[in-house]
Amino acid sequence: MAEEQAQQTATKEAPAQAPATEAPQLSIADLQALMNIIDVASSRGAFRANELSNVGGIADKLTKFLQHVADQQKAQQEEKAKAEGGAIDEGKIGDAQPAQAAPEQK
Repeated sequence: MAEEQAQQTATKEAPAQAPATEAPQLSIADLQALMNIIDVASSRGAFRANELSNVGGIADKLTKFLQHVADQQKAQQEEKAKAEGGAIDEGKIGDAQPAQAAPEQK
């Protein structure tokens, strides 16, 4: 009984602190995996006929979102390449010599 009172006193004095938890994260790779799961499940007949329009609608939205993200990433990479001087200088292209064609063999 003395132990129970000691535990209750300790609990009252030191409030239990919940461990700090990180908010769950969802990455683009996770969304792509989800799209793959939808494709596999639909090809295996996992959905009922009356569910197909809902599944298809979500799949379309997910596909558009993933394409939008891919387009943004591509644009950022192009901007970064231009900023770093990775873009082709059009003036240098005009000065280049055309490649000699190999003679045809009969």
